[in-house]
Amino acid sequence: MNAWGQPLRLADLARGPVRLSLAPDAAQRAEIAGALGVKSLPALTAEVQVAPWLDGAALTGRIDAQVEQVCGVTLDPFVQPVSADFEVRVVPAGSPHAPGDDGGELTLDLDAPDPPDVLQGDEIDVAAYVVEHLALELDPFPRKPDAAFEFASDPAESSPFAALKGLKTRHE
Repeated sequence: MNAWGQPLRLADLARGPVRLSLAPDAAQRAEIAGALGVKSLPALTAEVQVAPWLDGAALTGRIDAQVEQVCGVTLDPFVQPVSADFEVRVVPAGSPHAPGDDGGELTLDLDAPDPPDVLQGDEIDVAAYVVEHLALELDPFPRKPDAAFEFASDPAESSPFAALKGLKTRHE
């Protein structure tokens, strides 16, 4: 997805942290909605600060959006607000701080911060991180607030044995 990009070079951080206010236009929001698999994206804004971190950068930000999804129960479209804070660290390729594959056992510490992402070049696509973290906040099984699933079983087939009995009577 290239419709909405906000590249920032690591060299631009030499003067200190950079604050960005991001808001895609309607066409860009439509493409983002398609990439995320939602009906539409009526609003999306993000406030992001990118600061130097080791030989890379640390991104901290806040996303505010309105997302239109289809209810998994009623199949009606509905709009819901999505707000999230995020934090990401990035380092250039070849950095001594980049996570490596040491070939040994993987130790997982759920309380430890995520390892930094490794950049392909010397640019950070800040908008791509905004979209990625918006995607992480979406409910994969959206449900309208007032939707209720009401299951009514068929009274004729209350058990699997009733179904077998029905098959037996048809073959006789």
